[in-house]
Amino acid sequence: MSGLRVIGLAGWSGAGKTTLMAKLIPLLVGRGVRVATLKHAHHAFDLDHPGKDSHVHRQAGASEVIVSSARRWAQIREVAEGEEARLADLLRRLTPEGLAIVEGFKREAHAKLEVFRAANGREPLHPQDSRIVGIASDRPFPDAGRPVLHLDDVAGIADLVLARAEPLDAVLTRLEHP
Repeated sequence: MSGLRVIGLAGWSGAGKTTLMAKLIPLLVGRGVRVATLKHAHHAFDLDHPGKDSHVHRQAGASEVIVSSARRWAQIREVAEGEEARLADLLRRLTPEGLAIVEGFKREAHAKLEVFRAANGREPLHPQDSRIVGIASDRPFPDAGRPVLHLDDVAGIADLVLARAEPLDAVLTRLEHP
C-alpha cells in the first residue's frame, strides 16, 4: 500500500462500529497494513486525568499540551465552542502511509462502509449516501446496489475496506471542494 488511503465506518450509535474496529484492526495489521484511526466524538472527552501533569497544565490555561515518552506522544488542543476540527485537517495530521479508518464523520464526503444493526431500529444510511461503498450488517439488503457483508465476516470486510479505500489526496480534494 503506497501513500495513505482513507475509508470510514459510518452508522448510528450502537450499530457496532467500535466492535468491528476492534476485530478489523488486528486482522489488517496481521496482513502487514499500517493502520491509523480517527474517531469522532459527539461529546467532550479527556485523554488526561486529574492529578496528571498534563491535566494540571490544561486546567492552568494552556491551550495546547504535548505529552511525550520513549513509546508515544499525544497532543491535546483546546478549541473554543463551535470550532471543531475539520476532517480534512485531522487527516493531514496522520503519517502519510498505510490505511486510515475514520469512525464517525458520517456526513462527510469520504468513502464509507456502513455498519448496520437491525436491533437499533434506525433507518439505514446507504439509500441517502452515495459515498457508502459497502455495508456490514446483520440483515441482508438485496437492493443496496453495493456489496453487503455479514458483520461477522471480518475477513471479507477487510478485503472490501482495502479495495475501496481512497487515496488521501482524492479525499482531501472532495472534502475541501464539495
